Amino acid sequence: MLIIYLLLLFRFGKNYNMEFRESDKIKGLIEVTPKVFEDNRGYFFESYREELFQKNGITERFVQDNQSFSTKGVLRGLHYQRAPFAQGKLVRVIMGSVLDVAVDIRPDSPTFGQYEAFLLTAQNQKMLYLPPGFAHGFVTLEDAIFTYKCTNLYDKASEGGIIYNDPALNIDWGITDPVVSEKDLILPVLSEAHI
Repeated sequence: MLIIYLLLLFRFGKNYNMEFRESDKIKGLIEVTPKVFEDNRGYFFESYREELFQKNGITERFVQDNQSFSTKGVLRGLHYQRAPFAQGKLVRVIMGSVLDVAVDIRPDSPTFGQYEAFLLTAQNQKMLYLPPGFAHGFVTLEDAIFTYKCTNLYDKASEGGIIYNDPALNIDWGITDPVVSEKDLILPVLSEAHI
């Protein structure tokens, strides 16, 4: 496997191992697809390399990693942190699959209040980068382990949220009757949220 890695590095240079695609719909959202090396033993891939991320526009420094496990049908979100503790996030699925949703809550953005959804699975190994200024949530399509790198530490006084079924956002979560925490069920709609 190491020999294959070195040959590919020699042939394609430092960018061969990841593809970065900025969203056509909402500026700042970046889908990252790593190059996965598979053989009869399993697989290997790089999930993060600072130099490569910086070269592709993700220049923030990650300072905290989080991981959650959720059973099928659980919906978490929509969460964010206000400045000066706003967080950028690099999210991915280690096991299972989720529909991942990012809502633009940057007040001066032309796409304020719009969302985009991404399918993240253990099979496709895709990652999503959300810069600060987005509310984030996901729903599990099967039991899932979800992990994310954050550009700022958790700060309870700065946390905020938006109700997942805000009619103005009209998010298609792809399921009916999700399992939602009591805390998330009392979140306000975007027009009443403190952002």
